[in-house]
Amino acid sequence: MSDGFVNLTLDKVMQAKTYTVFVLKSEEKRFAIYSAPEIGLTMQNVLANQKAKRPSTHHLISSLFKALDVKPIQVVIWDVDDTVYKARLFIEQKKGDQNQIIEIDARPSDCLSLASMHHVPILCRKEVLDKVVCVED
Repeated sequence: MSDGFVNLTLDKVMQAKTYTVFVLKSEEKRFAIYSAPEIGLTMQNVLANQKAKRPSTHHLISSLFKALDVKPIQVVIWDVDDTVYKARLFIEQKKGDQNQIIEIDARPSDCLSLASMHHVPILCRKEVLDKVVCVED
């Protein structure tokens, strides 16, 4: 972890009919990111190590990563405006004997799903963590 960034863990995923909630935590705070309900189904399968009946978009992206010799290396929650979060997915691609790091703007829910599937670190900019509203147990 470098200055300006905080490590996060995925504390829990909760699902309702109309939304999915990702609860993330650092050493000092817990906060929630809301998403579409179908994301929760993907996450339930990932967290339970169950194979989905049909591949999700996240499984498609994972298959593309494998086919293109690309691997995700980290997710960064980089901004929040009111309750809208912004995230970046960092991937590494081998080109000959060199590695190229690519930064992709993406929805936090997609990034969190891929981070869980590929066991990559989730980071948050300190400025974002300072702005978020804490959630209680």
